[in-house]
Amino acid sequence: MTDYGQEQEMEIEALEAILMDEFEEIHSSESGLNTSNRCFQIIISPQDDDTDESTDIPVQLGLVFSHTVKYPDEPPLLNVKSIRGIQADYLKILKEKLEEESFENLGMAMVYTLVTSAKEWLSERYCQDAINEDIENEEAAKDDVIVPHGEPVTVETFLAWREIFEAELALERAKLMPESALTAPKEKKLTGRLWYESGKAKGAVAVNEGSDEEDEEEIDFDDDDFEDDEEDMLEHYLADKSDSSHASRRAG
Repeated sequence: MTDYGQEQEMEIEALEAILMDEFEEIHSSESGLNTSNRCFQIIISPQDDDTDESTDIPVQLGLVFSHTVKYPDEPPLLNVKSIRGIQADYLKILKEKLEEESFENLGMAMVYTLVTSAKEWLSERYCQDAINEDIENEEAAKDDVIVPHGEPVTVETFLAWREIFEAELALERAKLMPESALTAPKEKKLTGRLWYESGKAKGAVAVNEGSDEEDEEEIDFDDDDFEDDEEDMLEHYLADKSDSSHASRRAG
């Protein structure tokens, strides 16, 4: 003949040793069970599968049970309570799950098995919800990020750019001018014709007074012609700079 009382007492001692502070005896009026027998509550938190330790997810479950007269040959009385953060719908689903498992384990001490099942269910339910929430928060954070598109234009940045541009332009113009024109005093800078006649132009021949070549037709370089050449060069340079600027913006 099975001594149900002894088996039940041995299971309670084992649960106290394993669960320690998570296991406690409560009054039957607090259990939510229709019994006057001894009632017990086990505190359950979600578990991290990688470390086998409780997570910091703020939910806790109270698994309440009481042995029936012929336990474990009949299922225990069961109840589940939210200690923190668990919805009533979830509690109903879990209770039905544990009651079904209790019938599957008849004939053997099963409370610890039910505790393990409840912990796994809690971990799957709330750890996955936490992961999904983290993913949503990350996506929302990405949407909130404003990607800058270049440096904003202000009066100060425009003036700084113009100063650099004008300096570069002056340098380029200086490269196009003959050295003699750069070194001459401002009031004596050579015109195109004088520079040519001075013999400093490449391939130019100085005009010798009284030579036989005086009668040959003289090539006249007007000042305006040289200035027109300068203007053409400048326009060509500015066009190149404009094309480079458009190419940079397209590449950006």
